[in-house]
Amino acid sequence: MTKIQELEELLKHDVIIDLEDYIDDLFEIVAKKKETEETKEELKNMQELKGDFEDMLEDIKKGDMDEEEAIEILEELHEMKAENEED
Repeated sequence: MTKIQELEELLKHDVIIDLEDYIDDLFEIVAKKKETEETKEELKNMQELKGDFEDMLEDIKKGDMDEEEAIEILEELHEMKAENEED
């Protein structure tokens, strides 16, 4: 499996799904009218991040991503995951 394929699988089956779940949680907070400015900002940021990941998937489908770029993104995603696990 190439790094591009690995990235595509990670985005489709883990990252975007996790983001969607988190966004749903934030929407529930908003629906209960318990949101803060921080929650609203977090929701906006997560929606933008999801859009960025969806754009990456489109780039992969179009063949607009090379192995080197995929490796860099994978490294960043693994770092983000490690940081979240520490919290």
